[in-house]
Amino acid sequence: MISVGVLGATGAVGQRFVQLLSDHPYFDLTTLTASKRSVGKRYAEAVNWRLDSPFPASLADQRVVDTDISALKDVELVFSALPAELAGSIELACAKAGVGVCSNASTHRMFDHVPLVVPEINGDHLGLVDLQRDEDGYDGFIVTNPNCSTIMLTLSLHPLQQYHIRDVKVSTMQAISGAGFEGVPGMGILDNMIPYIGSEEEKMERETGKIMGEFDGSTITPAPFAVSASCHRVPVIDGHTMAVWVECDASVDMAKKAFMSYKAPFSGLPTQPDDSVLYHSEPDRPQPRLDRMRGGGMTVSVGRVREGLRYVTMGHNTIRGAAGGSVLNAELLKEKRYL
Repeated sequence: MISVGVLGATGAVGQRFVQLLSDHPYFDLTTLTASKRSVGKRYAEAVNWRLDSPFPASLADQRVVDTDISALKDVELVFSALPAELAGSIELACAKAGVGVCSNASTHRMFDHVPLVVPEINGDHLGLVDLQRDEDGYDGFIVTNPNCSTIMLTLSLHPLQQYHIRDVKVSTMQAISGAGFEGVPGMGILDNMIPYIGSEEEKMERETGKIMGEFDGSTITPAPFAVSASCHRVPVIDGHTMAVWVECDASVDMAKKAFMSYKAPFSGLPTQPDDSVLYHSEPDRPQPRLDRMRGGGMTVSVGRVREGLRYVTMGHNTIRGAAGGSVLNAELLKEKRYL
C-alpha cells in the first residue's frame, strides 16, 4: 500500500478525496491536513460532512495536521484540494521534497513541465514527470487534473477528435457545489441563474488545447482548434451540464457511433468506470439528477446529438471533475511505475 495524504481534507473536494480514498486498494490514507483552526482535532470533529455517502468511520479518530511540508514526511503522495492561492508553494515544496502531488488546484496546470491529465485522453503526457525530475530537480512530481467543466468537455470531444475538430463552442450550466460549500448564498441562486463564474471560461479555453495536444517527449503542441466558452451557475447541487457546438468532419450518425463505440485506452484501474463516455438516445437526456452518479460519478454522459454538430454533455463535477479525476491520475501513475 502507498501512504497518501489529502491537503485541505475538510472542504467540498477534500471530502470527496477522503470518500474515494478511505477504502482504496492502492492507497493508505494516513494524513489529513486542513487550516489551523482544525489542526489537532479528530477528523470527525473538524469536518462538517456534507456528502450523501456515509461518513468514513475508520478515519473518525485520525488527527488533522497543519498543511505544511513537515507534516508530510511519511507520505509518498498527496492529493491537493487546496485553493489556488495556497496551492502553489506547498505543492512545489512537496515535489522538491520527494512527495508526489496529484492536484485539483489550477496553480500549476499550464506550467510547461506539469502534465494536465485526463487519463483516457492523454495519459502519455505523464512523461513530463521525467522532465520534472531530470531538468527541474524534483524528487517528487506535480500532476494536475483540469477544471471540472474542462474534463466533461474534453472527454466528450475525444471520440470526435478523429474527425478533425476545427472549432468548439460551449455553454455551461454548472452546479453550485462547484463553488464549494460556502460559495453561492442560497438567496443568490434560488430562483436564479448567475451568468458569470470567475476565470472559468478562460480555464476551459486554455486547458482544452493542452489536454488534447500532441506530446513529443519534451513539449506539448496544443490541439489545432479554438474553444469559446460561456459559463453559468444554475440551481443544481451536483452535475455540470453543457451544450456543445463542434465544427468537424463528422455527420450526426458518425458522431453517435463514435460516442457509442468509445472505449478507454486502458482498463482495470479501481476508480475507472465501465463507460468513460456514455451515449443516451433519449431526447431529454442527460440530466444531472438522473445521470450524475453513473459509473460511481466517473462517467461523462452525452446526448441530444443533432445537426450542427451539436450535443449535450454532463458529468459529476466534484467526482469526475475533481477528486475522482485526481485519484484516477494517481492510479495511472502507479500503473506506469511513477509511484
